[in-house]
Amino acid sequence: MKTLLIVGLLLVILYNLFAGMYYMLTDKGTSKRTVNALTRRIVLSMVLMALVGLGIATGFIQPHGVHIG
Repeated sequence: MKTLLIVGLLLVILYNLFAGMYYMLTDKGTSKRTVNALTRRIVLSMVLMALVGLGIATGFIQPHGVHIG
C-alpha cells in the first residue's frame, strides 16, 4: 500500500510537470496555467518528501543501505 501511494504521487507529480510544459508551449504567456501546474508539482513534491521522512521517522518505512563499489 505504501509503495502504491508513493508511485501514485510520483505519477501525479510527473503529470503536473508535463502539463506545465504543455501549457507553456500552447498558451504563449497568456494565462497562469503554467505557473499553477508547476506550483502544484512543487507542493506535491514537498508533500511526498515529508511523507517519506515521516514514514522513516515512525518506522513505517524501512530504508536500506545502498553500497556502491
